[in-house]
Amino acid sequence: MKKIILSVSLVALIFSCKSKTDANQFVIEGNLRHVPDQKVYLEQMFFSSKDPEVIDTAEMKNGKFEIKGSAPEEGLFRIRLEKSPSGFIFINDQPNISFIADLNDTSIDGPVFKSPANQMFKNFIKVIDSRGRELEQASRALDSMQKQKGMDSAIAVQTQSILAMQHNFSDFINKYLDTVSNPVMAMFALGYSQSVEPEALKVTIPKLVTRFPKHQGIAALSAQFNEAMAKINQPSAPNAKPGIPGIGDLAPDITMNDETGKPFSLSSLKGKYVLVDFWASWCAPCRGENPNVVAAYNKYKNKNFTILGVSLDENKEAWQKAIDKDGLQWKQVSDLKGWENAAVALYGFDGIPYNVLLDPSGKIIAKELRGSALQTKLAEVLK
Repeated sequence: MKKIILSVSLVALIFSCKSKTDANQFVIEGNLRHVPDQKVYLEQMFFSSKDPEVIDTAEMKNGKFEIKGSAPEEGLFRIRLEKSPSGFIFINDQPNISFIADLNDTSIDGPVFKSPANQMFKNFIKVIDSRGRELEQASRALDSMQKQKGMDSAIAVQTQSILAMQHNFSDFINKYLDTVSNPVMAMFALGYSQSVEPEALKVTIPKLVTRFPKHQGIAALSAQFNEAMAKINQPSAPNAKPGIPGIGDLAPDITMNDETGKPFSLSSLKGKYVLVDFWASWCAPCRGENPNVVAAYNKYKNKNFTILGVSLDENKEAWQKAIDKDGLQWKQVSDLKGWENAAVALYGFDGIPYNVLLDPSGKIIAKELRGSALQTKLAEVLK
């Protein structure tokens, strides 16, 4: 499976390293209930695809153990048990941290690392969990409405409610980043910032460097963000990708079968503004973006606007189920070849969700419109 592009990639950050002589020592004193004697591992976690690294091992007797670690600065670590899949993540914000847990208590409030940063960490997870449950319940309610007839008005209201939840979550993350007092929590929260507008992050991230001037992880994050933004804003070199259409070019025609097996062509939609939406049933970010696309369609479908969905599915049944479940009422086509879909080479993208907006003449006037950017652009052109 190819990569799924997020709005801004911020989670590929690796902590900078210092010499061991510069490292800060810390000790975890554990007291666990309902757990047999076994080895305990202390692992350093990384904000990247790098695997956790074991930095110390201890023997637990009667539920008690002491394990030691060192790090150049505050970061994320994990206590892992030899005979249990359980892992307990914490921040090394103090030299001595007590850890209490009951393996029979799987709630968020169960395990406790007694330090300010770890209480902050737990509070953040509880908020994320609560908001996630609310969004899940709202999505289930929307699914139920879409299976019933005569629910168009209720579906529109519920869709707007879900969009408001997503907007409020993005706002919460951005405000959290702007006020959090711990650098590791700022870095952790950035993992939830995919829906935050890059323009907002351009203001927020430099503030983190000012607030945490000695934290190398924050400095590296800021440098990476600036590099990513520079690449986004850099004009494409002439003929860098021959044949790949850009803004102002005519969109290549697409002809594929719809769900009924009948061929359908993009060119048949000339005369309308068309959002060509590339997605797939297996793509979680695509499915997460679909309520926003549905809301845009319902708002502008009577203003000379429509959508053509182009699926990178291989399984027709999964594709059709996703169309029904997400309430995608516009024309859908696919050649059911996955990433070998003919449109991938024509449009030159390597991640989904991806879209292009066409004017009535068939020219591309915008690309990669997600979240509020889609609503803003459509409001601009469909006055």
